[in-house]
Amino acid sequence: MNQPYDPAVEGAQMSFDGRMSYGDYLSIEQILSAQHPRTDAHDEMLFVIQHQTSELWMKLAIHEIAAARLAIEAGNLPPAFKMLARVARIFEQLNNAWDVLRTMTPSEYTDFRDDLGQSSGFQSYQYRLIEYVVGNRNHAMLRPHEHNPEVLAMLQAELARPSLYDAVLIHLNKSGITIPSEVLERDVARTHKPNDGVVQAWKQVYQDPEKYWQLYDLAEKLVDFEDYFRRWRFNHVTTVERIIGLKRGTGGTGGVSYLRRMLEVELFPELWEVRTVL
Repeated sequence: MNQPYDPAVEGAQMSFDGRMSYGDYLSIEQILSAQHPRTDAHDEMLFVIQHQTSELWMKLAIHEIAAARLAIEAGNLPPAFKMLARVARIFEQLNNAWDVLRTMTPSEYTDFRDDLGQSSGFQSYQYRLIEYVVGNRNHAMLRPHEHNPEVLAMLQAELARPSLYDAVLIHLNKSGITIPSEVLERDVARTHKPNDGVVQAWKQVYQDPEKYWQLYDLAEKLVDFEDYFRRWRFNHVTTVERIIGLKRGTGGTGGVSYLRRMLEVELFPELWEVRTVL
């Protein structure tokens, strides 16, 4: 009879007394003890874990986007390409998470929804930070974080510096692709507004990709990211409508109506408009 396989035969470390283990390195105990459902409803655990894992993916997205911005500001585009490509894949993972949450039915959600109180996903400060870093700078969304001075200060600090898209446009201008002065000199704390001069700048890049290959590649990396980001928003809308219909959100928003309004927001508007004018 075959004996059970023992990894120690091939040198696998089996004793972790005083040594760092997998669980130690990843703080597994802290992670697995962070789920605190407020009811006995079976599906609340799904709801909690889906949102906690989404926050972890968003933490990584912020890490990558912030590093990509620094690389672009330094004129070092190749590392930024890798980081932005990774962010697109992160949002692919976030999109897949909705597929799991959609296995929960309206009646199952009703079992614990009242116990959520006023908590709502739009209060996620990491999601807000992603929006601010990439350029959607809605100051009204600071208010849900006024009770937390540390988070509020972090978001305000982000508003004080150029966004990812600002950094890209500044780099274009330094590369000889003229960006209008009113764009370069605008108040970076405010959301960038679509500008015909920026459309023409991107048109110049797209009409001669061989000459402007790195800028062309940068543009497509941004489009890839926004493509997945839009899908994430759309999947959010359809998941919410599937589970609660047109009820108001727990945080007091219009629910589906609020989320549909968010679908209209474009992060890099000229990169979409340039496709029409080419």
